[in-house]
Amino acid sequence: MDGKINIMLVEDDEILSEEIALFLTKWGYTTTAVREFEDILTIFAQSRPHLVLMDVNLPYYDGFYWCRKIREISQVPIVYISSRNEDSDKIMAIAQGGDDYVEKPFHLEILKAKMEAILRRTYQYQVKDRIYLHQDICFEQDTDTLLFHGKEVELTRSERKIMARLLECRGEIVTREDLMDVLWNTDEFVSDGTLTTLVSRLRNKLLTCCKEELIKTRKGKGYYIP
Repeated sequence: MDGKINIMLVEDDEILSEEIALFLTKWGYTTTAVREFEDILTIFAQSRPHLVLMDVNLPYYDGFYWCRKIREISQVPIVYISSRNEDSDKIMAIAQGGDDYVEKPFHLEILKAKMEAILRRTYQYQVKDRIYLHQDICFEQDTDTLLFHGKEVELTRSERKIMARLLECRGEIVTREDLMDVLWNTDEFVSDGTLTTLVSRLRNKLLTCCKEELIKTRKGKGYYIP
């Protein structure tokens, strides 16, 4: 499958919808969040998502109704996200054509894992761990490859390891000691000064691509990518 995977969010809790959208965007997905709930089927047809996250309790008509309507025109995967935890609700969800049912509250990582399992089964392809750092720049974790507009950006082995570690802990500070340990098995001898040079060089390569400083420094602690 070419291009980004589009997830349609049918969730009337705007705070939760935005939280899910932000999380999925960080992992390289695009999202279409429904804000008007009178005619979800039209929005579905326009956005053409690869997967739908569907709440059950919605204005106008519930999620079971919309799942049934979508099933009349498409076999796209539908994952329910709902605070309703009765077995009867879960049975109804599957009966109306849903593929999975995730109870609220849930960890976003669990939701992502369930989504990717369904995407693999549905589209018969391996979901790549492709993380977008910026609109046009991403890092493929399976190959440790940095891509800008789909073309590879040349990185040294040490730079690849630094990038992989920062993205593995995205949003958290990675200490210099941690990065030194990660680089221990590379071909380059890494001193404290060498690490500073490597991070600076990697930061400049990213800056050249997207004109933004993506690797942040927390003075006295380490580095992180937000």
